[in-house]
Amino acid sequence: MKRILIVATGGTIASTQDGHGLAPSVTGRELAEQVPLIAELCELDFVQPMNIDSTNMRPRDWLRLAALVDEAWDDYDGFVVLHGTDTMAYTAAALSYLVQGSEKPIVLTGSQQPMASPFTDAKLNLYQSVLYACDDGSRDVSVVFGGKAIAGTRAHKQRTMSFNAFTSTNYPSLAYIRNDRIVRAAGLGRLAPEAPRERPKFFGRLDGRVIVLKLTPGLAPGVLELLKRDYDALVVETFGIGGIPAYGGVWERAIFDWVGGGRTLVVTTQVPEEGLDLGVYEVGRPYANHPGILRGGDMTTEALVAKTMWVLGQTRDPDEVARLFYRPVNFDRSEG
Repeated sequence: MKRILIVATGGTIASTQDGHGLAPSVTGRELAEQVPLIAELCELDFVQPMNIDSTNMRPRDWLRLAALVDEAWDDYDGFVVLHGTDTMAYTAAALSYLVQGSEKPIVLTGSQQPMASPFTDAKLNLYQSVLYACDDGSRDVSVVFGGKAIAGTRAHKQRTMSFNAFTSTNYPSLAYIRNDRIVRAAGLGRLAPEAPRERPKFFGRLDGRVIVLKLTPGLAPGVLELLKRDYDALVVETFGIGGIPAYGGVWERAIFDWVGGGRTLVVTTQVPEEGLDLGVYEVGRPYANHPGILRGGDMTTEALVAKTMWVLGQTRDPDEVARLFYRPVNFDRSEG
């Protein structure tokens, strides 16, 4: 029987009402006791590195989770991280970069309703996450939620209340889970039966000085000057397929000044589906091949934030930054 480590971090799944709103208070072991069927799937151990609302999750917590998996790697066949939904996509992406090439599954899940709610989705999500973590075909970092398994770099929280909260952005779901049956999508994410389960590459550094800027009509580019003191990298969510306002060249000058000062700039789109192409319109072309500007392609904003933090945690050499950024990790991008 396989051994699975449940890593409980808090979130809605662990929350109770304390008179001031929902707050995490239930332990991972107590949550598992509410789903006794999972004890028939595998041997379970529990660890509780934190018990927080995922709104309070920070890059230092991602590093803590990766270090925990590293320390426990040899003792377990898989890991299930219980996590709040609000920043789950960021954590799943971050763990994809901090634990690369994991041939054991690292599954994140949570719920839209607390475990104690009479209408909770927590029980099925927890059961299916453990089921997926026990399956021989599972590997790497994924989100299992609402009957789907999603690559950790492709998850995006699309709905605030519905049980199908997460979508797989610009990439197929890895699998669908129907009660206790896993239906994989054309073998995506599957480990070949004869492949050895080698130790993944763990990383222990991130640069948390990364910020996202969403363009809005009329936004003044002087905001970039204000950000220089506190941030090393900027992820710009452009209009449409890659439009940045001209405004007489003021945005172009501000962006070129940002990268000319040695800072990193990543360009993506605020449109959720289908990705970026800076070469289509005149308002995007000046940035398409400019040195120091990285193109986000069809990656999610969550993955772009986490990957930029990871890349800058490893190097500041511009050529190496670009090489690491464009190297696909856990299905995070469809183009070079």
